[in-house]
Amino acid sequence: MPNEYRLLIDGIERAGSKGEAGDIVNPATEEKIGEVSYASAGDLREAVDVAARGSREWAGTPPWERGGILKKAADILRTDLEAAARTITREQGKPIAEARVEVERSADFLEWGGEQARRIADRHVAGRTRGSRMEIQSHPVGIVAAFTPWNFPMALAAKKFAGALGAGCAIICKPSEETPGPVLVMARALLEAGVAPAAIAVVFGDPEQVSADLIAAREVAKITFTGSIPVGKRLAAAAGAEVKSVTMELGGHAPVIVCGGVDPEWAADMLSAAKFSNAGQICLSPSRFFVEAPIAERFTARFVERAKALRVGVGTDPTTEMGPLANRRRVAAIEKLVEDAQSRGASILAGGARIGQRGFFFAPTVITDVPDEAEILHQEPFGPVAPILPFADEAAMLERANRPDFGLASYVVTHDARRQRRLVDALQYGVVGVNGPVTHYPEAALGGWKESGIDTEGGIELLEPYQRTKLVYLQ
Repeated sequence: MPNEYRLLIDGIERAGSKGEAGDIVNPATEEKIGEVSYASAGDLREAVDVAARGSREWAGTPPWERGGILKKAADILRTDLEAAARTITREQGKPIAEARVEVERSADFLEWGGEQARRIADRHVAGRTRGSRMEIQSHPVGIVAAFTPWNFPMALAAKKFAGALGAGCAIICKPSEETPGPVLVMARALLEAGVAPAAIAVVFGDPEQVSADLIAAREVAKITFTGSIPVGKRLAAAAGAEVKSVTMELGGHAPVIVCGGVDPEWAADMLSAAKFSNAGQICLSPSRFFVEAPIAERFTARFVERAKALRVGVGTDPTTEMGPLANRRRVAAIEKLVEDAQSRGASILAGGARIGQRGFFFAPTVITDVPDEAEILHQEPFGPVAPILPFADEAAMLERANRPDFGLASYVVTHDARRQRRLVDALQYGVVGVNGPVTHYPEAALGGWKESGIDTEGGIELLEPYQRTKLVYLQ
């Protein structure tokens, strides 16, 4: 029986008023596995009106109580982890082991948001006249409109729910229509835990219509988005026209610097595992591999060996190490990047093509001899393709590594402490992974530089993007 996902407004799941719906496709089989109901302009208006009421109710809930509710929601998610993970794998395609980790991390974010809610505190500053003082208060910003992607459909939404609900805001979330189930699973856990029904809404529909209507709504105070740079720019421009604050986690194109003093086989094993996780569909994914000349040949040989040995298959198979790409668009995009590089003289040492005719599988791919003008060095690949770029001159390599407008993640692999510090300081990125992969845990603030983002998510700063300050002078 195909799943039917509906709008969630005021604690009730219902179809959109126009009766329109979109298909949900299993990326491993290309079979239709469900439908998702689309919201009309009237449905979105209702979601905003309900959220206005929910915002007042939830903001009035003491932070200590909000913290307990978010902790309970995290526990509910952990209890139902296996079912939630299977929902992710069925709709997004990643191996079930990776989906389980995503559910656990989502629960961690909700719990962290609850813990930070319990730390909300005003502060006082002594006044400049006798008997006076100043009070700096933190208040929830109001209704939050959140737009979340398909690559980590639960975890990337959980960051936003944790920050908004922890701060006392109501949230209206529009997930990807291709992966609607995981956010609804999380929203149900939050409602079961005790979040005010009016404080949570989940809506689907035409992305341009939904974003335009929510951003334009006077009651919506905050926009938060995770996704591509072009879409983020459009949403930020629309929010700017309404003088509304934004948090943006946008695309990346992470350079990896592998220095000559390391074991090249160890480095290739570690980095290939990071590269092909979630089929490379991660903003933090290593994607341009600068390898120092003395070890480049051995590193490349081992990376190719690991790519060819990777078990690609259906995510529900416990032996699968890499699942399919999420949709047909990603297959076409990766094919285009590989063909462009090859046409400019690049050599394909592993993969380079789609696997089979059923499902959106693409072989783990390694390419070398990649010229600077190849599109794959300028566009975020967001797929299982690794260009390996030997270097001899560190300064010239750093100029190439920092050249794109991307500034999310980067990597350094070296055991030379002095060189490690020099490279970390030189990289113009918001995140640097040293001798290991990067994972966003809730206790750390993460954000991109340059065009890769605005603001951060996580850490002790988790609630700050969802709060506003009131200064009170007391005489």
